[in-house]
Amino acid sequence: MKTSMKLVAAFACALAACAAHAQGAFPTRPVRIIVAYPPGGGIDVLGRQLAERLAPQWGQPVVVENRPGGSTIPAAELVAKAPADGHTILLTSDSTFSINPHLFARLPYSDRDFVPVTQLILLQQLLLANPSLPANNLAELVALAKAKPGTLNYGSYGSGSQPHLAAETLKAKAGIDIVHIPYKGLSLSIPAAIAGEVDLTFSGIASGRAQVQAGRLKALAIGGPQRSPLMPEVPTFAEQGYPEVETHAWFGLFVPAGTPRAAVERIYRDVAAILSEPGFREKNVVQKGYDLVASSPEAFAAFIVKDRAARGRAVQLSGARSE
Repeated sequence: MKTSMKLVAAFACALAACAAHAQGAFPTRPVRIIVAYPPGGGIDVLGRQLAERLAPQWGQPVVVENRPGGSTIPAAELVAKAPADGHTILLTSDSTFSINPHLFARLPYSDRDFVPVTQLILLQQLLLANPSLPANNLAELVALAKAKPGTLNYGSYGSGSQPHLAAETLKAKAGIDIVHIPYKGLSLSIPAAIAGEVDLTFSGIASGRAQVQAGRLKALAIGGPQRSPLMPEVPTFAEQGYPEVETHAWFGLFVPAGTPRAAVERIYRDVAAILSEPGFREKNVVQKGYDLVASSPEAFAAFIVKDRAARGRAVQLSGARSE
């Protein structure tokens, strides 16, 4: 509770500071979107699509720069130290503000360094299995794992990653023993599951759906309160008796604390409008398996408080530590 109150206070102070800051024109020069992940992934593609649409609206170049690695820390540190004028925007995931504070004793940035602008999307992940695994749902998986403790394994994107936290929560709630095999990214864990190097892994619909349709993997469950319209045959974890398993990831925009409120509002308003356009939304959000959010700065800040608390419980269950 004390940690949540500190987080509320930090974001409240940042929002108040940006409101009190001088209200200048925005933008007045090229804008950089610092993406905390490598080129080509879902978060990078969405960032570039937004940049392409924002540039003509703003009358300035909008350039995407990738600063991957280091659990998103290098990208966050860069933006935290950038001028507080809205011309440097961080595009990152839940790792930066919901998970990292539980994994690292020290971080080169804090909540007070940022203003949340908008949560773009929420992404529920699939639990995927190699087709040879004799389990087609969670009940069968749990039974198999109990019959052969310590023989099944799953691939994740590393210690403390969302798949790691979700799998360890499932293990704790089901009372099973499945071995964690960390990989350095989705681009390695998915092929590993297809090749049979691991029995299970996690993926968003954008990456996993094609593999399921081709018969290279099978889907046992998906996170979230309801099934995805893109894969309605896949039941949720909650439907199968495990509502505590959180598989979601989210993408969001942040600017340095002290950024003028006018700039924060302009970024939020214009980005939300693009995301909500029917054509853009259908092609770049719905068909990728994302849930559109486009929340206000205040709503985003409140969401992070709750999300960080939930991730803290998952980290504690997993025993994850910084690598």
